[in-house]
Amino acid sequence: MPELPEVESARQVLEGALDREIRAVDDNDEWVCRPHRPGDIARSLVGGRLTAAHRRGKTMWCETVDRKGGPGPRLGVHLGMGGRIVVTDGGGMRVGGGPERPDRTPRKPEWDRFTATFADGGQLRLFDKRRLGRVRLEPDLDGLGPDAEMITREDFRLRVGRGRSAVKARLLDQSVLAGVGNLLADETLWQTPLSPAAPADGLGDATLDRLYDALEQALKAAIANGGVHTGEVIAFRHADASCPRCGAPMTHGTVGGRSTWWCTAEQR
Repeated sequence: MPELPEVESARQVLEGALDREIRAVDDNDEWVCRPHRPGDIARSLVGGRLTAAHRRGKTMWCETVDRKGGPGPRLGVHLGMGGRIVVTDGGGMRVGGGPERPDRTPRKPEWDRFTATFADGGQLRLFDKRRLGRVRLEPDLDGLGPDAEMITREDFRLRVGRGRSAVKARLLDQSVLAGVGNLLADETLWQTPLSPAAPADGLGDATLDRLYDALEQALKAAIANGGVHTGEVIAFRHADASCPRCGAPMTHGTVGGRSTWWCTAEQR
């Protein structure tokens, strides 16, 4: 699943769709647009504009205004496991998230699960071969904890260092901290270094501070380098691999119900 860095990149792409009049919406995929019926999202958006693109953890949404300029519904967009946001201008060039560039997305209309067409001829599309993405109005944000990129050191200590569950499970709990997924958790725990199975309530402030710093550094690096797959230890999460820092064997197990890799020497 996409983690915070990938969703942040998608949010930046969404910024290319802001402040453009929405002329038409294709919301006919009833699975991707559930629980809405075809036409429900279109009726809420056509004639209006997207005004801001936000993210909390892995959850992304746009604020909108209606055709009269009044407040519209929030438009939630979830990438699923392989979805991509594509935004083009009237000339078919991709915009948002960097310089303009040609749109080389495969032209298979059945893979465009949701499309908003703007008055200038450009589009916002959710391109998703696997049909695991989601577009809906008024996404539920109430169950999410603070964003992992924005949380303060003090709040991190209070939230992550509570309870007897494994620290990795605490990092992955989106109600505790929003945005950390399996790869980012393994990278952060390796960078600390800290055993993923260590009980959260047994960690002192000094250890939690090291974990906080490691998470912030891992997030910055992943956002800058194109995703969590670029982390230092990620390529070594496989059988017969050695820790890239100390050379000890990497090992595998299940922690908090998730597949986990760690260094046998430094993360005991």
